Amino acid sequence: MQNIRAEVRLGTRDLRGDLPFFTKELGMRLERIFPADNPRVAVVSGHGLRLRLDQGVGAPGTIAILANDPVLIAGGARELVSPGGTRVEIGELDPPVVMPPTAHAFVVRRLADQAPWVIGRAGMQYRDLIPSRLGGAVIASHIRIPDGGPVPDMVHFHKVGFQLIFCYKGWVDVVYEDQGPPIRLTAGDCFIQPPEIRHRVLLASDGIEVIEIGVPAEHITEIEHEMTLPTPHVRPEREWQGQRFVHNVAAGAKWFPFRLKGFEARDTTIAANTKGVANVQVVRKGKGSPEFTRHDADILFGFVMNGKMTLEGEGQPPHVLSAGDAFVTPPGMRTCWSDPSEDVEILEVALPGSFATMAA
Repeated sequence: MQNIRAEVRLGTRDLRGDLPFFTKELGMRLERIFPADNPRVAVVSGHGLRLRLDQGVGAPGTIAILANDPVLIAGGARELVSPGGTRVEIGELDPPVVMPPTAHAFVVRRLADQAPWVIGRAGMQYRDLIPSRLGGAVIASHIRIPDGGPVPDMVHFHKVGFQLIFCYKGWVDVVYEDQGPPIRLTAGDCFIQPPEIRHRVLLASDGIEVIEIGVPAEHITEIEHEMTLPTPHVRPEREWQGQRFVHNVAAGAKWFPFRLKGFEARDTTIAANTKGVANVQVVRKGKGSPEFTRHDADILFGFVMNGKMTLEGEGQPPHVLSAGDAFVTPPGMRTCWSDPSEDVEILEVALPGSFATMAA
């Protein structure tokens, strides 16, 4: 059997000075050193890393050491430079999800504006629905897979505060930790992926399109190499950081008066299952005439799935929105969803899940 070992080679300007730095200050172990009479190369290992320090190669590099309690490394220092020039960054192995303050803004993003589709993870195509991301508070993506079939995905999870997957067109099969066999998400249905639930996208129809909302905008996706899905146990009541997995099915849903006059909505149970982190509703034309209102939600996002309406906002020209268009209305702004077509259907996502709407 062939033995294989990988090393990272870094240049050093002072090998003699580096040896006590790496072994004593960073707690690594010396493995090799040569030549004996005038050492130019030393190999050290530790913290899951094997380094070859070499005076005969180019400039020094940078290494990162991450730990659950980084204060225990190098006396609590976060940045060091070795005598030979290697930069060492020491940080948290599993930092908490940081929710940046929302940079409130009125946003309209039209499909007709032909924003670029970007190739993202697993070959999926992404269209950014909130280019400013409200200062990093949220990301909203229109995702599509033009050619259906098996998806080259791996078991993974996301370090997020909230994540919605809403199927806009087609269908997709996904398998989730502790939720049984693969689940088919069809148009009008949605998933809530609780923080760090393991999952894998398996199969998609031709022309599948989904809307994905994530908080915060920048979050880490980690590959899970140890877990195989599906898992042997089905635990629908399990919580991840206080949130439950949700598979909401559109078929047979009940409709009720919406918060805005002239519309009705169906609930997705997401407010209850996230304990108020977010609320997701599908809205259509109802009885009565639309009126101007204000709201106090931190983030209020809308996506027109079908039909048309006009979004009016104080200080803004009227925006006629149609299928594929997205918008954000900031708290306190006077707005109205006017002239809805008979077939209009809108996805609304609010954070937090409970907020007030006032006549304006």
